[in-house]
Amino acid sequence: MATENKVIPVVCIVGESDTGKTTLIEKIIPELKRRDYRVATIKHHGHGFDIDHEGKDSWRHKKAGARITVLASPRQVAVVEDVEKDRDIAELRDAYIR
Repeated sequence: MATENKVIPVVCIVGESDTGKTTLIEKIIPELKRRDYRVATIKHHGHGFDIDHEGKDSWRHKKAGARITVLASPRQVAVVEDVEKDRDIAELRDAYIR
């Protein structure tokens, strides 16, 4: 059966700060993996964040005008992309989760 037409299920954990959301997620992920699910998370940060740091090469690429910068190492990949608007969960899932 082709998997490209399947919609990836989404579970949202939402709540105020310091109410145990991350602790709950840390318990759910191993159980889903034990059941042979592939697990991805999307962490929304309402106030913005910095993944690259001032003066580092990736920061300099963005400052020079790159719209997207990919940081890659043998063990991890991160994408820093300028966006025009806040994306909803479905848009993020469809763009980044495979």
